[in-house]
Amino acid sequence: MRGTSMRPVASWRAKYSRRLAVVDAFVIVWAVAGAYGIRFGFSDLEQSRTSDLDYVLLSAALVLAWWTMLGFWGSREPKILGSGTEEYKRIISSSAWLFGFVAIVSYALRIETARGFVGLAFPAGAIGLIIGRWLVRQHLSLERTHGKSTSRVLLIGGPHSTAHLVRSLRSAPAAGYLPVAAHLPGAERPLAAPLEIPVTGVEADYDSILAVILATEVDAVAISAGVNLHPHDLRKLGWELAARDIGMILAPALTDIAGPRIHTQPVAGLPLIHVSTPKLTGGKKVAKRSFDVLVAGLLVVLLSPLFLLLAGLVKWTSPGPVLYRQERIGLRGTTFNMLKFRSMKANADSELTALLEAQGTGDQPLFKVENDPRITPLGRVLRKFSLDELPQLLNVLGGSMSLVGPRPQRAGEVALYDDAAHRRLYVSPGMSGLWQVSGRSNLSWEESIRLDLYYVENWSLMSDVIILLKTFKAVFASTGAF
Repeated sequence: MRGTSMRPVASWRAKYSRRLAVVDAFVIVWAVAGAYGIRFGFSDLEQSRTSDLDYVLLSAALVLAWWTMLGFWGSREPKILGSGTEEYKRIISSSAWLFGFVAIVSYALRIETARGFVGLAFPAGAIGLIIGRWLVRQHLSLERTHGKSTSRVLLIGGPHSTAHLVRSLRSAPAAGYLPVAAHLPGAERPLAAPLEIPVTGVEADYDSILAVILATEVDAVAISAGVNLHPHDLRKLGWELAARDIGMILAPALTDIAGPRIHTQPVAGLPLIHVSTPKLTGGKKVAKRSFDVLVAGLLVVLLSPLFLLLAGLVKWTSPGPVLYRQERIGLRGTTFNMLKFRSMKANADSELTALLEAQGTGDQPLFKVENDPRITPLGRVLRKFSLDELPQLLNVLGGSMSLVGPRPQRAGEVALYDDAAHRRLYVSPGMSGLWQVSGRSNLSWEESIRLDLYYVENWSLMSDVIILLKTFKAVFASTGAF
């Protein structure tokens, strides 16, 4: 058993919990004090009116209750730090519940509470808390990319599932899980799947596994699919880990499934996991389409002067049409003409096959030519900042595209799809998408299709909003064009 000194994992968890508590206190005081100052003015305090003093006491109580509510709601729990949206959801939920409670009490007891004061404090505090947590998260993510502030994890399971879990955890360092060793109960040697971490053994008995856990001095144990352990031994192991303050993580063989799709139902002591499939029908379809029309229409109006300027530059700098139309494959395999500002010389498509064959990529799904000689000087600028994509807002208004979705591809590329890739066609193609904001055209085909499928399988309107916000950063920070 390890000594009584604080482990590194406990140290960074305590440090960040304290840091979050300080950030929360600062933001809440700023929001409440600012709302008070704007609504009543600080100069009135010198007159010591009873009503003003009442609001001072209310403000102090609100600060204390808000700060306590964030802790009670678990928004500072270490397991949600660093990645995912759960931390932000808990901030919004706890804040909304608190102010909802204040409103109900004020109405029930007929307490006169200034609506302007509450109406300023709540949004300012909620937004400020999210910004503050985001800044702390950036610092934590930076530390984790350098191997600090992480949880050392021992993986237990079958060879293939453990190898997949190693790759998955390493691909998301911001989550803070560092795989340091693997134990493969009942596996045959030599191993069928190579691992990039040390293998401690293949013993399947409880005592041997516990000895490995203690010897590796890990902070958490991740049990993957295919583990050769009796259910009673697994339960006993969970008790022992809890007693030693070591985390226990169960990693089912589910890939690219977002949290809202997973529902747990206890049956006879077993936590059965139900996985729902989101369907873009009914109200969800109407909501997505309404969002597309509203945002695209607003952007067309606001950017109309830029449209005219770019159209004039394209016409002036090279002969040919202003707009480039190309047939692409859309929803359910239907075809449509995708619009762009022309960034290549006229009749550039006739040279594509020869250029792809010259670089040896004619049989790959992404028809991309390196150092493409067909691009005009102005076209390079348009592509760098994705300005050539702006006319696709008209496609969005016409219904052939969406603001967010998998990028539409040519018929020749779709012909190279496997069964999994065809699921990209289950939703309308988009101007931007998950893989564009995750690395844009610098990603491999396999990684791009994985991200597109993740979007299709886990669509939500909030994810569309987040992707659009990230798109602006990706346009200016990345070197690859959409």
